[in-house]
Amino acid sequence: MNVLLGKLIAPTALCVLLAACAQTGPPLPPSLELPKAPSDLRASRKGNQVTLTWTEPTRTTDRQGIRYLGPTRICRSTEHDMTECAIPVMAVPPLPRSKAPAGPPSANLQTYTDTLPADLPQQNPTGDATYAVEVQNRDGRSAGLSNRAYVPTVPTLPPPHDLATQLTDEGVVLTWTSAGEPASQPGVQYRYRIYRRDEGTGKEAIAGETPPGNGGPIHFADSSFEWEKTYLYRVTAVSIVARPSPGDVQVEGEDTPAMRVFAHDVFPPAVPAGVQAVYSGDGQKPFVDLIWAPVTSADLAGYNIYRREADGAAVRLDSELVKSPSYRDAAVASGKTYFYSVSATDTRGNESAHSEEASESVP
Repeated sequence: MNVLLGKLIAPTALCVLLAACAQTGPPLPPSLELPKAPSDLRASRKGNQVTLTWTEPTRTTDRQGIRYLGPTRICRSTEHDMTECAIPVMAVPPLPRSKAPAGPPSANLQTYTDTLPADLPQQNPTGDATYAVEVQNRDGRSAGLSNRAYVPTVPTLPPPHDLATQLTDEGVVLTWTSAGEPASQPGVQYRYRIYRRDEGTGKEAIAGETPPGNGGPIHFADSSFEWEKTYLYRVTAVSIVARPSPGDVQVEGEDTPAMRVFAHDVFPPAVPAGVQAVYSGDGQKPFVDLIWAPVTSADLAGYNIYRREADGAAVRLDSELVKSPSYRDAAVASGKTYFYSVSATDTRGNESAHSEEASESVP
């Protein structure tokens, strides 16, 4: 009888033990579905427009995949340490999310553009505006604010309204009317910045900067481009705030409309000056040496030499461009007077006018 009872008790005890091993603890509470707060919020300012970007969360605070995402509140404050989103600027709906066949929804990069209040730069010209976002679930609850992002609230100058361009031999000349620098604000400086974009490659460069001065006409010449290309020029005003750490910060204002310029070189080099003709030939074959002041144009290719006799037309003497500012004419005859002139030619074949003539007689 005892043996039979033992046989019955052993399997029962084993089943109880296995049931106890299967238990993992008390049941977990349901997830609150709180989206994890973003940590990559960025802010950039252009004029009075502030562009915010951040990644929408795909996980909750308890590491679960988000099933239902609510709106995101945009928070702005003049306090550096913003602790709550008291009055949100805007509530942005979530972006549609694509779900992989065997995985959680993919992350979306969200963007919002805010307009700074018109009076904020005047009230706090050397301060910052603080931004944060608060991502909510569908019940309007959140895990708190994102990281903070800051933009300077310094005022910006309006863009010039009368920008004009002209192609000259000194380069692309831009002119506009300056609004003048605002009343003195300690630690704030202003500049006009000129941008040049190559229409062919899309590459953009800063052609230069100039101060706004007291107002009135501004003249800026750009000679750092390449000829025979098309460029788009624009001007923007830049506000610079001096700060000890991490350094000065800059805010660009609105841009002027882009001005298109085809830099076609039809401008010859300067006319050579100081041409002198000197005869030499005693005891040897006669010749006339010419010298003149060098032309300093950056695109100079060389010189052409012209000679004429009295009442005759000028004839070019050189078959190839003369590279140095001197020339020897050995095809002279005794008893004649010659009149010499020189022109300069650039790398694109533009030839200057002839210099003033220098004459010399051959005995």
